[in-house]
Amino acid sequence: MSQEILPHPIIPDFGDKPKAAAKPAGGSAVDGDAAGAPSGAVYQEARPRKICFIASKGNLDMAYPALIMANAALGEGIETHIFFTFWGFDLVTERTMDNLKFTMVGNTAMHLPLAPSMPLWSGLGTLPGMTTVATKMMRKQLDDLEIPGVREMLDIIVASGGNLWGCKLTFDMNGLHPDDLYDGVKDVISATDFIELSDGAQVIFV
Repeated sequence: MSQEILPHPIIPDFGDKPKAAAKPAGGSAVDGDAAGAPSGAVYQEARPRKICFIASKGNLDMAYPALIMANAALGEGIETHIFFTFWGFDLVTERTMDNLKFTMVGNTAMHLPLAPSMPLWSGLGTLPGMTTVATKMMRKQLDDLEIPGVREMLDIIVASGGNLWGCKLTFDMNGLHPDDLYDGVKDVISATDFIELSDGAQVIFV
């Protein structure tokens, strides 16, 4: 009797969440022996976890790390923000977001998917048509794994409560208009605004 094979989930199972250490009343320093913590440890009031991703690259392969991790964070109930800057702005620009490319040029880690011991010379990417071929191959792999496209991933993130922000400097440098942006972008903000927004958050640069 054949066993049904379920598709791989987009969000991997990271296991059970670690249990938080008990905090003594008042949050004051206590003896380590009394609370199972280092001597002199100071306990602070816990606050909701927050995570911010900086998406700075516009290649197809570099679009997914921030999107997949943001999706995973939202699945864990974590307040999630993505700040799109420089070439990463292509992920939320209507004219480019559905046509991101994958190139071998400059990728020293490039190898055949099923033969990691056979590295490919990145210079092959300079040959006419190689970027198109490499992009089609990557899109096919993503489709085979049932991983949504960039637009659909953004739709999922927004529907799950994620917050998308554009970089004001990049917006101005590219001469963009608000109508040029993906509808899910909440606003275009400055670097200073992002620093304030990310106060107390984990910040991950991609």
